[in-house]
Amino acid sequence: MIRITQIKLPVDRVAEVSAREELRHGMMSEAEKDLVLRETAAILKIPEEQIRDFEVIRRSVDARRKDRIIFSYTVQLVCSRERERMKRCKNKNVQIVESQAKEPEKKVQNFMLRKRPVVIGTGPAGLFAALTLAEAGANPLVLERGSAVEIRKQKVAAFWAGNPLDPECNVQFGEGGAGTFSDGKLNTLVKDPTGLGRRVMDTFVQFGAPEEIRYLQKPHIGTDRLGEIVRAMRERILSLGGEIWFDTRFCGLSVQDGHVTGIRYEQAGQTEDYETDTVILATGHSARDTYQMLHTLGIPMESKPFAVGVRMEHPQEMIDRNQFGDWYDKLWAADYKLTHTTSSGRGVYSFCMCPGGQVVNASSEPGRLVVNGMSEYDRAGRNSNSAIVVTVSPEDFGGRGILDGITFQRRLEEAAYEQGRGKIPVQLWGDYRQKKSSTALGQIKPDLCGSYTLANVREILPEFVGDAIAESIPVFDRKIAGYGREDAVISGVESRTSSPVRILRDKSLQSDVRGLYPCGEGAGYAGGITSAAMDGIRVAEQILMLYLHD
Repeated sequence: MIRITQIKLPVDRVAEVSAREELRHGMMSEAEKDLVLRETAAILKIPEEQIRDFEVIRRSVDARRKDRIIFSYTVQLVCSRERERMKRCKNKNVQIVESQAKEPEKKVQNFMLRKRPVVIGTGPAGLFAALTLAEAGANPLVLERGSAVEIRKQKVAAFWAGNPLDPECNVQFGEGGAGTFSDGKLNTLVKDPTGLGRRVMDTFVQFGAPEEIRYLQKPHIGTDRLGEIVRAMRERILSLGGEIWFDTRFCGLSVQDGHVTGIRYEQAGQTEDYETDTVILATGHSARDTYQMLHTLGIPMESKPFAVGVRMEHPQEMIDRNQFGDWYDKLWAADYKLTHTTSSGRGVYSFCMCPGGQVVNASSEPGRLVVNGMSEYDRAGRNSNSAIVVTVSPEDFGGRGILDGITFQRRLEEAAYEQGRGKIPVQLWGDYRQKKSSTALGQIKPDLCGSYTLANVREILPEFVGDAIAESIPVFDRKIAGYGREDAVISGVESRTSSPVRILRDKSLQSDVRGLYPCGEGAGYAGGITSAAMDGIRVAEQILMLYLHD
């Protein structure tokens, strides 16, 4: 199989053969594929008819020159005499690669001789682990403290409308995990030599995700579509013999002679025990009571760095014009990535940027408030928003106790709750810079899910965090004109960028307590939907391998 990178087409050439709707969503038309096929054949110096199994596996955009935006493609194909063709074309972007043939599906016939595996959590790590086990015939039992996604959406909408917070089912907890109320970003920096990332994309498409996530450089699904995809995955797990218990909180772990022997769970106010020797712990980064319980049991874990800060909103049209120039209204809602190292050496960066999205009240504990970003598939909202966060390390929040990071997060969230009197506190950048409360909005109107109030967001933050952000915004303004406009909207607090702890595991992906498999973002081994899903598959396949070799 041949792989060719850096096949380039000007955007105006693609626009000539593509519908406006296709360009706006990053979708690739058949006519565009034909253009790429023609360029591919020219590079290999062969007729198009000799190319078989042609596939565009990646498309990115180079918009550094606004007057000449370029689409860049990576393709794979099969043709005769491949090595001879590669040498003849004398192009360093042409390579021979091994075909990634799918392994035959394995059924675990002896699994019923052992105790049923339990998966804790239905975020991407838990769902993909459970699906992998179910498809192998392992009949997993899945526990989720929150509700099924259709009920969960109703509860979250009620909370945003002013009803009391449900601490067991909210933006953080429930079927699909925190990613269900997000932009549904699927880009990841995790290396993928075994093709797990592609497998995750293919699985999402199988259950209803848009086809273009297979090839876009920065794919996303959108919160409006994620719910249906999650529900379809649930139905598949159930059809294969798995079980999912919603509104069921994992609250204890039984260990004997260094091995898992069971779990304890709470359901409908009753506490019960369940025997198992295999537990996949995929709780997500906000299950603070679970961290405390595991720490009390002596499960090895360590404190780890993360980042905290604020959300910042700008008009989406402003971002589009900066990124795409005259093409701003013809291409998709633009995103950005910004980084700065402050004079004190502190890292500041944009995180979880949501084009055409909303800032949401993502709280999960009474008396504490946290914000996150969310976009629908169309990304058609009037504003863009992104977290602007500052790196913090154990030395910043104590450094003595493993759970000090959680205490640090909670202090910030309590301050945010108090500053906003239970509503999302909002401040204009000009007032943030001057360290004073905002009293009126400018031209930018916040696009929020949940009530908000004008306040002094900077007072919520530790001085070193507030100052680092204040130093960075003028730098970002030099990269994106208008980023530091006086009426840019800031809201807080963004405190859950990643897990504050890592639950340790060895090369077999188990804790020191055998049979316990820390997994995904909450355990400290992933940083987003795709990497968490990949880790879920990896852990499940490790379990299957152990069973198959017993």
